[in-house]
Amino acid sequence: MVIPLPAHKKRFTVHLNLKARQPVSLGIWVYDPRFPSTDYFRRKVSFREPGQREIKVPLPVTPDYLELEVFNKTNGSNRGFRVQDFTVKTMPPAELWASEERHRFMEFAIGFAQKSGYTRPGFYPSSDDEFLIQYLPVITDDLGNEQITPARIHRKMPRVQLSRQMFRNFSIPVRVAILAHEACHFFMNTRSEKEADLCGLRYYLDYGFPKIEAIYATTKVFSLYPESVGEAHLQRTRDMMDFIDSYQLRQVA
Repeated sequence: MVIPLPAHKKRFTVHLNLKARQPVSLGIWVYDPRFPSTDYFRRKVSFREPGQREIKVPLPVTPDYLELEVFNKTNGSNRGFRVQDFTVKTMPPAELWASEERHRFMEFAIGFAQKSGYTRPGFYPSSDDEFLIQYLPVITDDLGNEQITPARIHRKMPRVQLSRQMFRNFSIPVRVAILAHEACHFFMNTRSEKEADLCGLRYYLDYGFPKIEAIYATTKVFSLYPESVGEAHLQRTRDMMDFIDSYQLRQVA
């Protein structure tokens, strides 16, 4: 089932009321149909038995037009479930505590995240040449060996290198989470992955992006190279999940 969403570059949340008539695994996908690799939301929802659930689809960044698709992941059909109802609610403006420089960088980065799925490799400066994204086919070391990372930043200057091979396959929220992480390495002048993870995660969540995709930003990269995953990587994931849990408690309080 495809639902058109005239988005008009507004911030909003879609509330989906789903009813499963049988055990089923559903895919929820929000994308810009005009361009490839422009997924604004991806999620799997599993029903172990018949039932009803409401799913929130936060969209803090949108283009002019989107489509929301709900489908049976087993066979790609509309069978086994029904969209009972859906509503669209305006999302309030983001309240972000950061320097003006970091705000400018993140607005530039978010804009690039929206178009990087169909953008060619090259150099992409911000409009005032304050920041630079170098979009590479892949990221390599000085000897030309491919690196297991979708992004890296120079800690002394706001210049980011991105791997197009990896980056274009991520959803837009995951791209934003990665760029927010890299920004923290620069703005905090830190080598610590934990500090950059939690700093970037705070900005990402305050902006209104979906919490589950913040974890995907880390685990999806790890899953591409499972042979390299160790305890340090697992601890990063646990730290991020703990941070999200405490963030949610603060939102409720």
